[in-house]
Amino acid sequence: MMRSTTRVAFVFLAVFSLAAACFAFPRPAAYRVSWEFKFEHVSPKRIVVTPPGSKSPQAYWYMTYRVTNKTKEEHPFLPLFEMLTRDGQLIKSDKDVPAGVFDAIKDREKNKFLEPSEKVIGALLVGDDQAKDGVAIWPETDLRMGKFSVFAKGLTGESELYQLVDGNYVAVEDMRKIAPEARDKLIVLHKTLQMDYEVVGDGGPATQAEELRLEWIMR
Repeated sequence: MMRSTTRVAFVFLAVFSLAAACFAFPRPAAYRVSWEFKFEHVSPKRIVVTPPGSKSPQAYWYMTYRVTNKTKEEHPFLPLFEMLTRDGQLIKSDKDVPAGVFDAIKDREKNKFLEPSEKVIGALLVGDDQAKDGVAIWPETDLRMGKFSVFAKGLTGESELYQLVDGNYVAVEDMRKIAPEARDKLIVLHKTLQMDYEVVGDGGPATQAEELRLEWIMR
């Protein structure tokens, strides 16, 4: 009886593990399958700026970074930085941010190589001397930021084509097997760096978030 119970439990565990694997969200490859830039960054900081033409100060969060092409050939750098706030808002960086905010950040950081987002976009040449220093900026949405995440896409060429089957992501192995009418519903997921942060209490003008975790995901 004990042996039979053990066998049933083993079979149940195997089926449960297989089901969990089938319903798991796609993950990046365990080994590098495409080019990837070296990405160095500083945890997001808070800054309060009174934009030109405005009488009231506004708080912003920004993340400075350096991206370097260590591969053997140039690749396009087309970054997309998004902030996911604790209340579920997904905000693209540098949207509705006055130019004076970047100037204030550059002055604070004392980095003469720092460039706004529109100037770091483009071909990234090979070598340390071709690295680009950029910054992602978001208007503050909550005085108590709490926990939030930043997603950085465009750091690698790894991507995968998926289709949704009964609510599950299934990788497309052969486009010839996909019906023409179903191809418009295919989803492209890109290898993306997820950075989780936390701010404790009300932020002062120079508050910096604490980094909790970094993880590569498919998004």
